[in-house]
Amino acid sequence: MPENMSIHHLISRTARPLRGTITVPGDKSISHRALIMGALAVGQSRISGLLEGEDVLNTARAMSAMGADISRAENGDWLVHGVGVGGLCAPQGVLDMGNSGTGARLILGLVSTYPMRTVFTGDSSLTSRPMKRVTIPLEKFGAEFHGADGMTLPLAVSGILDPVPVDYEVPVPSAQVKSAILLAALNTPGETTVTERTPTRDHTERLFRHFGVPMEITIQDSTTIITVTGQPELVARDMAVPADPSSAAFPVVAALITPGSDVTIENIGLNPARTGLYHTLKDMGADISFLNERLECGEPVADIRVRYSALTGINVPEARAASMIDEYPVLAVAAAFATGKTVMRGIGELRVKESDRIAAMVAGLRACGVAVLEHDDGMTITGGPQVTGGAMIKTRLDHRIAMSFLTLGMATVTPVTIDDGRVIETSFPGFGALMNGLGADIGDIS
Repeated sequence: MPENMSIHHLISRTARPLRGTITVPGDKSISHRALIMGALAVGQSRISGLLEGEDVLNTARAMSAMGADISRAENGDWLVHGVGVGGLCAPQGVLDMGNSGTGARLILGLVSTYPMRTVFTGDSSLTSRPMKRVTIPLEKFGAEFHGADGMTLPLAVSGILDPVPVDYEVPVPSAQVKSAILLAALNTPGETTVTERTPTRDHTERLFRHFGVPMEITIQDSTTIITVTGQPELVARDMAVPADPSSAAFPVVAALITPGSDVTIENIGLNPARTGLYHTLKDMGADISFLNERLECGEPVADIRVRYSALTGINVPEARAASMIDEYPVLAVAAAFATGKTVMRGIGELRVKESDRIAAMVAGLRACGVAVLEHDDGMTITGGPQVTGGAMIKTRLDHRIAMSFLTLGMATVTPVTIDDGRVIETSFPGFGALMNGLGADIGDIS
């Protein structure tokens, strides 16, 4: 979060019917990975559609600090002159990853197989989040990590000159852990294998293919085995980043709960490992259609049309958790307006995100008059067509909590206020203005 942004409350009042066609920012997960891969390739890679939120910009700064030449062209594309696999140099200072757990964990993996010392830090939210789930497998390559007992940031990484390949089964579904290992494997001689029992988002694997990384993927029943041959020569590639389905989730849910709405969101990434929210909303009765389906840079893409719908509560299949883990906060908003009970279980990972998202949503929804039962691994929401609202919500430095409650306020009886809107810039610059252009009423408190 930029230091020069002043703390300010934002209020969301009842919206007019939301109407129009919009484009949301580029996919955050792919944007991080595109910058990293461009920095590891030889030559110039051009990235269009890159998310220009603070999280991604911190990844760009980190890769620049290690030798890549990264700049923004006048037309909005980003140019990355890479240094090749093995060509990264030790940064002169500490890598400040701000609020970005994704950027921190991916780059922790990347630098663990370089013979250099790298120190990571972040904001007050990031420094409270555990990194042990990535440091444990990365130690198997030979890297050493120096930090607090819980392996929170600030954290120093001592990479190794001669890393050894690893065969690792990811114990809990996590695309970040998987990707950290795969990035560490790039500068490791021999074959590194990652096994995951539950599929997670595969943006890293798709970009590896795009850049020509030697890789084999075997799927047996629900088990995926990924084998990467290290120390390849990567040649620069152009990349088109699709719009972020996690960002699209907010206008999608806003349209579903705001009577009379009809919104189309263009160029949304529909990676099969990211579409759980849309399947769940359709199960709840949502009027959602996918138009102009196509492939861009190896990723499936489509335009999404969504219209106001009377929703019904459901039991959300736990098997979908990995494909929509970031969308549960805004799904909880949809559940608040759905008739009956919506049960969300198997999402304990939400307790170690930017905030404890389960606790944050439970507290905020209760303050807005919604009946919520909290579980260790989820929540049960009893909703209905009318939600009171009227609360001041603590965002806990979490962009998804902030945007979820601004979305809620578009359809509540009385306005909803959040305590600090700054954090939204980490992932969705211009969120308020974009939504207001559709008919929302989000603004500063005068």
